[in-house]
Amino acid sequence: MTGEEMSGPPGPKVLRLLYFVGAGFICTAAINKWRELERKSLQKKQQESNLLTDDAANSVQKVVK
Repeated sequence: MTGEEMSGPPGPKVLRLLYFVGAGFICTAAINKWRELERKSLQKKQQESNLLTDDAANSVQKVVK
C-alpha cells in the first residue's frame, strides 16, 4: 500500500465532494448570518448611546436656560 486510496466506483467520491461543498456552503451562510447579527447589534448600541448623549445635552441646555 502506498497510502493512496483504492480506486473504486466514482459514486462515493462524488458523494463526498457534494458533502464537502454543501458543508462549506452551510458554514459560509452561518458566518455571514453571524456577521449580520453582530453588525445590527453594534448599530443598535451606537444608536442608544447617541440617544443618551442627545438627552444629556438637552437636559444640560434646559438647566442652563
